[in-house]
Amino acid sequence: MKILLPVDGSALALDAVRHALALVGEGLRASFVLANVQEPTTFYEMMTVHDAEALARLSEGAAAHALEPAQALLDAAGVEYEVQVGNGDVAHTLLDIAEEQQCDAIVMSARGVGGFAAFLGSVSRTLLHDCTLPLTIVRHAEPEAEAEPDAGGDEESAGG
Repeated sequence: MKILLPVDGSALALDAVRHALALVGEGLRASFVLANVQEPTTFYEMMTVHDAEALARLSEGAAAHALEPAQALLDAAGVEYEVQVGNGDVAHTLLDIAEEQQCDAIVMSARGVGGFAAFLGSVSRTLLHDCTLPLTIVRHAEPEAEAEPDAGGDEESAGG
């Protein structure tokens, strides 16, 4: 089975990578396509930088930086993977990568660097709507709040 793992450099995206690795740990035989999509260059960036090659290098550097933590996890687990970097609309470029790489499924985070309040970010919401492959959306596990000490305390320490 070949699984697409979209990552954007966020800790939330690494939750999806860890989930996929847990599936492998449970016996799933899978290889991975680790993907990052850089959004198109903005008009402002084009007007301020004036150098298409410099913009391309910046995009490549941003992609490499976003992929690095996920690559470290996959390398440490010793699993087979390849890397794909795309440019364009993130959701639809991910769908194109999945098709080109003949992926069997996608495992991704519910939201990434762009979504702070919603349960589903715009990319995961679009994939949920448009994807024809099995799609696993991994929610970030919030750490459980530590139990607060008893507000009343014990009687001896209360001065009595």
